[in-house]
Amino acid sequence: MAEKMTGTITAPRDRLILGAILLLALALRLPVMNGPLWYDEITTVDTHLKLGWGEMLTDYSMNHHYLHNFLAKATMDLFGPEPWAIRLPALLFGLGSIWAIWALAKRVSSMCVAHATALMMALSYHEIWFSTNARGYTGMAFFSLLALVLFLDGLKDGRTRTWVAFGLTLAAIIFTHLTGAFFVVALGLCWLILLVQAWRRGDLTRDLGLKPFLAFLGGGILTILLYLPLLPSLLKTVGGVAGTSAVDPMKEYQNPIWTAAEGLRTGVGGAGPAMVIAGLAVLATAAFGVWALRQRGPLVARVTIWHIVLTVGALTLVGMRIWPRFFFTDIALILLLITAGVAQICTLIARLTGPKLGAALFPGAVLLMALVSAKLAVRNYDAPKQDMAGAFAFAEAHRTVGTRVYALAYSSDTFAAHFGADWGRISTEEDYARAMAAPGPVEFVVVFPDRSFRSFPALDADRASGRLVETAHFRGTLGDGDIFILARPDAAGEGASGG
Repeated sequence: MAEKMTGTITAPRDRLILGAILLLALALRLPVMNGPLWYDEITTVDTHLKLGWGEMLTDYSMNHHYLHNFLAKATMDLFGPEPWAIRLPALLFGLGSIWAIWALAKRVSSMCVAHATALMMALSYHEIWFSTNARGYTGMAFFSLLALVLFLDGLKDGRTRTWVAFGLTLAAIIFTHLTGAFFVVALGLCWLILLVQAWRRGDLTRDLGLKPFLAFLGGGILTILLYLPLLPSLLKTVGGVAGTSAVDPMKEYQNPIWTAAEGLRTGVGGAGPAMVIAGLAVLATAAFGVWALRQRGPLVARVTIWHIVLTVGALTLVGMRIWPRFFFTDIALILLLITAGVAQICTLIARLTGPKLGAALFPGAVLLMALVSAKLAVRNYDAPKQDMAGAFAFAEAHRTVGTRVYALAYSSDTFAAHFGADWGRISTEEDYARAMAAPGPVEFVVVFPDRSFRSFPALDADRASGRLVETAHFRGTLGDGDIFILARPDAAGEGASGG
């Protein structure tokens, strides 16, 4: 019985529970699988998935998540260019991540904590959002969690095949996205700490030293070989990151405090007191989780902390934007720490209240967390991620004879290449001034409004003064993912609201 509770044996009932959680996760993700593609997804399709297989490894881009994109190209070629087909690899990796965190949790905690963590993953707003997003983040999370599982198994059984699989998994993490290297380095630092501790105790073994070293080395060599065709382009792109960030009007994107706040804001669905309370609750319960796992699972907290520190430090050093999605892998690990922390708190309370109440505390706490998570996850169904398709259709359907339609900056390329729009492009303030000076009806399709209004202050001023009026508003669950269509009042028509 004790072995079962510590996760060394998986009973048929536990497999059924996990299967039910995975089915629930699938059911929650399917309804949004075929929603409109957002800007980054469209860019992935147009600049990568439509290329030949060999052409996909000619130019490096941060937008290309290579291992994921190869799989997405395969599903697109197999099932057609439907959004659900393009997003299928992300969905499968997202479901795989639920299994992986369950497998990790049962190795470092109890089976009850493993089931509860998997349930929280299934209901998580962020996990649902990214599992239906045709990008490589769920793949990177899956391989990272799998690497942790294999690392623990390799230390325990010392099997060569386990360490070979571990090395392959490391390469898969980084080949999915270059920022995956931060997680690999974080895991490597954790291994070095174990080495030093074993050396000080005088019990350093081959299984702890040589085999992991060869696995890290093999994974690194394989990663270099995979990226070799892209190496010149990769170095050029990474070297130019600071320059592009320097002229970015959204300076807050380079601030780790903004990153943490944005992650909490999207998690709770708004800023203000609720966000602060949620942040404090996460810190407190995760701290209890660190304590609860201090014997069997200290690696969970160590690798999470190291990964966050390394990612923030490295991106700050090169002047790159610190997107919250770069920490997507940590969500699963933090959920594990939170769940283990809640279990520990319930255990402490049970010692004071007695066994009867104590037995119901953790199931009750899990139910409460599940209800809160489910309520927060509902936002995934309120709007698409970003409705560029809807904005294009509306603009064309309500376009009168002689109306000039403009898109701003890089979104113009997407509307032209993906949707076939014959619209004008506003790249500078001078372009905007000329568009407004010309007679006749004029409309502006504003994608990423926070960025766009900051980049084109005259546009924002005309909207505020009433010189331009809103004829349509397409909401998006993506941060800054709303789309506005603005027109001069004499050409505004009846107006409408999208999304």
